[in-house]
This record gives sequence, C-alpha cells and structure tokens, in this order.
Amino acid sequence: MGKRSGQGYAASRYIEFHVRQAMPLFDFLMDAMKGISRNRVKDLLAGHGVMVDKQIISRHDFEVAPGMTVQVSRHKQKHELKSKFVSVVYEDPSIIVVEKNVGILSVPATAKQYSVKDILNEYFAKRHLKCTAHAVHRLDRETSGLMMYAKSLDVQMILEEHWREIVTDRRYVAVVCGKMEKEGGTIASWLKDNKAYVTYSSPTDNGGKYAVTHFHTLDARERFSLVELKLETGRKNQIRVHMQDMGHPIVGDSKYGNGSNPIKRLGLHAYRLNFYHPVTGEPMSFETPFPTSFLRLFPTREEAEER
Repeated sequence: MGKRSGQGYAASRYIEFHVRQAMPLFDFLMDAMKGISRNRVKDLLAGHGVMVDKQIISRHDFEVAPGMTVQVSRHKQKHELKSKFVSVVYEDPSIIVVEKNVGILSVPATAKQYSVKDILNEYFAKRHLKCTAHAVHRLDRETSGLMMYAKSLDVQMILEEHWREIVTDRRYVAVVCGKMEKEGGTIASWLKDNKAYVTYSSPTDNGGKYAVTHFHTLDARERFSLVELKLETGRKNQIRVHMQDMGHPIVGDSKYGNGSNPIKRLGLHAYRLNFYHPVTGEPMSFETPFPTSFLRLFPTREEAEER
C-alpha cells in the first residue's frame, strides 16, 4: 500500500507515493494509482518514468520497502531509448541492463562497426550523462537477449575481476535440430579457435579454454527441440559448439549447424541474467520471455488443432 503526497496529477511533474508495505514495484503502482491499466504501468516503467528514492527503476519485480519514496512522471520521457536493436530493462548510475535484438554486435570488432555499445553511448550523450558503456560480456551478432554494461571503468573492473562470484545465473533458451534424447545433463570440453576463427572442441586439453554447459530439455519433437542452457563458463561460441558436439546444432547456425532455419534467425536467446550488484551488493534478477518464433515450433495440442 502507498500514501500519495504532492500537488496531484495535474499540478506537478511527478506524482509521489510513500511505501508502507513491501511488494514488487509493479504491484505497488497498480495499487497506488487506482484505475491505471497494466499496459500503462508497463509503459511507465519501460519509458523510465518511475523513480524509487531518486533512482530510475524499470524492473517490474523491483522490491519496494517501507520508507521508500516512489515518484511517477506525468510526462513521457524526452530521451527514451528508441532503437530496433536495443531496449533498456534496468538502469542506475553504475550499470545498465538491456535486451539486445538479433543483427547487431555487442561491441564493435572494427572501428566502423555499429554496436550496442555505440547505441548506449549516444543514449547517454543525449541525456548529458558523463558516462560511457563498457562491455563486461558479449552476445553473438545473431543471438538476442539480456546483457549488462558498466557505466564506468571502475565498475567494469569490478565485474571483470569478480565475474564468477557476482553473476549467479545466466541462462539461454535454444531451438535445436532433432529430438533430444536426454532430459538433461552436462557437456564439458576444451574450446580453441583455429586460424580461420572457427572454434573446435576437444574432450582432452588442446591448449584451449575449458568450457562447461548444463542443459535441460523443455520440449522434444521429431524435428526440433526446445532446450534451456545454463553456462558455468562463458567461452566464445560455447553453446553453439557444445550443441554441435551433441549432434543437435542450433537452428539457423550457418557456422556450427546444418543449415536448417525454420525461424529465419539463430535459435538462441539469453533469457535470464541474475547477479549481485557490483556496487551495492544487492541481488538482481532479470528475465525476458522466450521469442514467439521459438514457441511457434512447439504448439500445444489445442494450438495445433486450431491451425
């Protein structure tokens, strides 16, 4: 429950509420702003129109606690990030979490390549923020999903030096070729690039880097399977090579696959990212829906009958 203060909806730039009971931010806004629609609350959060104790929060599941102050903007944010490649999931003075679309690099490989890093730096500049985006992990150009960037070199250093302790869960969902035989398990190998930048896998030490991937089959059909993958290590091309090793390459993977591409994209999406905040130590948890193009390959019986 929240108590409203200030000069009202029409007279002030912000509507201010004081938190009296712990609950997720989304639920708090629905309760405090009587009559507001769920879609409007989603728009406010996505458009950076909500502040908790003077910090912009866009996470639906952010836990508000008694004593906190929630401010809701009456106006649409002037510098909302508008990009077909990137959407902001969460932002504070130290980090920014985004959802990356397919078709763009995480960071430029050469000076003239456009990347998520460039989009974020332009976004910061428009808001006159004295910060730049610093990558701490990467997704392939054709992989979509959640990514975190540091907003300073100091925070980047903390994340890079303590990545294994800070990041508690990174999960992907993949559409793979063929029917998965196993319900779950672990695959581990050494990965090493050749001179053509193709990553090779070896069950014994080949001088490369040791990689461990845990998998869980969510749905197995004759032609395709939906698989959840949890990384224990974060090596280059790890998931793609490990699924190739298992005989179930990711659909749409021209490099490590078999050419099958019913969804017209690489069937890999980073859907969960959990970590301890590098500055505050607060546990953070983010999740995005599975891409609809993935789910269309696995209709329920009712959905299949309707087609």
